[in-house]
Amino acid sequence: MRIGVDLGGTKTELIAIDDDGSVRLRRRAPTPAGDYAATVALIAGMVTQAERELGVRASVGIGTPGSQSPVDGRMRNANSTCLNGQPLKQDVEAALGRTVRLANDANCFALSEAVDGAGRGADVVFGVILGTGVGGGVVVHGRVLQGANGVAGEWGHNPLPPGDDTGGHAPACYCGRHGCVETWLSGPALAADHLRTSGETAVPERIVARAADGDAACEATLRRYEARLARALAGVINLLDPDVIVLGGGLSSIGRLYQRVPQLWAPHVFSDRIVTRLCPPRHGDSSGVRGAAWLW
Repeated sequence: MRIGVDLGGTKTELIAIDDDGSVRLRRRAPTPAGDYAATVALIAGMVTQAERELGVRASVGIGTPGSQSPVDGRMRNANSTCLNGQPLKQDVEAALGRTVRLANDANCFALSEAVDGAGRGADVVFGVILGTGVGGGVVVHGRVLQGANGVAGEWGHNPLPPGDDTGGHAPACYCGRHGCVETWLSGPALAADHLRTSGETAVPERIVARAADGDAACEATLRRYEARLARALAGVINLLDPDVIVLGGGLSSIGRLYQRVPQLWAPHVFSDRIVTRLCPPRHGDSSGVRGAAWLW
C-alpha cells in the first residue's frame, strides 16, 4: 500500500493506492494557513488515520510546493512561505517514526502521468502546472529527475522568450525577478494581461467562455496566451526533447490549447519534424497526489 499526500496552499489531500494504482482511500482537509507546526501535525494525523482505517502500514510520499535544498534538506522556493527554511521531511519523519519521500508537486504530477497517465510508456515526460503559479517536472524512464541543484523542471522561473506581444512589459515575480514565465502563463497572469490590454476584469474561466461566444478582446487575450505558451514550451523541447508534454493545473482545461499551441511552437523548435505530443492529464486534479504515492 502506498500513501500520497499533496500539500497545497489551501487544501491537503491524501490518497492510498495499491500496486495496480487502484484507489483505496481518499481524504482532504484544509491546510493550516501560515502555521508550519500545524501543517506537520496535519500530515502526520491524516496518515495515521488512513492507516488505522485501512489496517496497514504504508509507504508515504509527499508532494510540496517548492523543493528541498541539497545543502541542508530544508524547504525553499515555496509560495506557501511558512515552509521555507523548515526541515519538513525530517519533521514529518519524526512525527511518523519512519522514512518518507518528498518531491516538488510538479514532479509528482509528472510522475503520475508518466506511470499510468497521458505519458504512460514514454521515455521522457515533461509535466507542466498552469495554475496559481507555473511549475514543471521531468520524468525519464519512469524516474523523477531531481537535478544536481534540486531544481530540474523549474521552468516557470525562466524568462519568457521574447515576442511582439509583451509590449516591453516585464511583470514582477514573487521570486524577486521580472518577466518569468510564471508572470505570463499562470491563471492570475492571464487575468492581469486581459485587464492590462482591455481594461476589463475577468477570471480565466470567464475569458475562455466569452472568447467562445465571439468576444474579440477575450479572443485576443487567449491568442496572446497561446503564443507565449508555445514559445516557452518550444524552449523546453529544444533543451529536453520530451516525447510527451502534459498540462496540469486549472488552465489545462482550456481545450483549444492542445491544438493551437503545437501549431504555434513549430517556428521556435530547432527541428524539421516535431513529434512531441501535448496532452491533457489523464488523472486531472488527482495527478499530484497519485504521483506522491508513486514516489515509492
